[in-house]
Amino acid sequence: MKAICYSEHAIKVSDSYCSGFSNQAYNNSPKLNPSIQDTVACIYKIKLSTEKQLRIRITWGKSKLGFSISISDYPFSSSKFSKNSRTLTKARGTKTFDSCGFKIEVLWDLNRAQYDSGPEPVSGFYVLVLVNSELSLILGDVEQELEIKKRVSDIQKSELSLISRNEYFSGNGLYSSRAKFSETGSFHDILVKCFPGEERSKLKNPVLSVFIDNKNVIEVKRLQWNFRGNQTIFLDGLLVDMMWDVYDWFFGSSSSSGYSVFMFRTRSGLDSRLWFEEKNFEQNEHEKVGFSLMICACKNPD
Repeated sequence: MKAICYSEHAIKVSDSYCSGFSNQAYNNSPKLNPSIQDTVACIYKIKLSTEKQLRIRITWGKSKLGFSISISDYPFSSSKFSKNSRTLTKARGTKTFDSCGFKIEVLWDLNRAQYDSGPEPVSGFYVLVLVNSELSLILGDVEQELEIKKRVSDIQKSELSLISRNEYFSGNGLYSSRAKFSETGSFHDILVKCFPGEERSKLKNPVLSVFIDNKNVIEVKRLQWNFRGNQTIFLDGLLVDMMWDVYDWFFGSSSSSGYSVFMFRTRSGLDSRLWFEEKNFEQNEHEKVGFSLMICACKNPD
């Protein structure tokens, strides 16, 4: 799914929240089971020793049968990711291929992978990606695999940073995630609660609530009128913009899937705009130095 873009006239910007609301709303909120996480896609920024840059996207699907790897060189775009994608369905293996002018080698082992509720493994696995013979991406428990650790110990390592994480959910309006917004920051538990569609008949004024580490930091009332907007929070010394679009949940056709988007994005001091025109959105997002977390929610899965 492509990220939804907005004109600047559709924005509502609030004051920054440092401490947030109390956690009373979190404890008193309706009891719901979390939505099902169907897909997780992470984009990593790679800088080789030659100063060349590329992006690597790793996508985990709900079937838990392997993963896909996509490559994009400069200028970065979703179309390049789609064109230069490989799906690896074996539980263990190696794969070598050329992509965007780079020689890519992937080594992975998911035989003992452990999972939480989503499709992304949390332990008992490893994924290594070498680009032009440089170790560019390491995921999982490489330290526990002596053979692999020995093989890559003397290999030139590229600069690496996670710049984007997209999570796709289906089900009710309760979305749980975990993210780190800076390399030196801590992981934070994130919970988005939103009750559109069938739930709105039970609520006179549907509300969007966002909790970080059990604290209610954002609350948007009269959501059917404020279906698109932006609020800012202060987290780990950073400004983090939280943007939402739930238009399709309230006003989409009965045949639509009911997609909505919630995005958390760090903002540097040089950012003068929160939103981008559609033709520049993908380019600017993939070139940003910071981090973005996007939650795509579908209330009517296919």
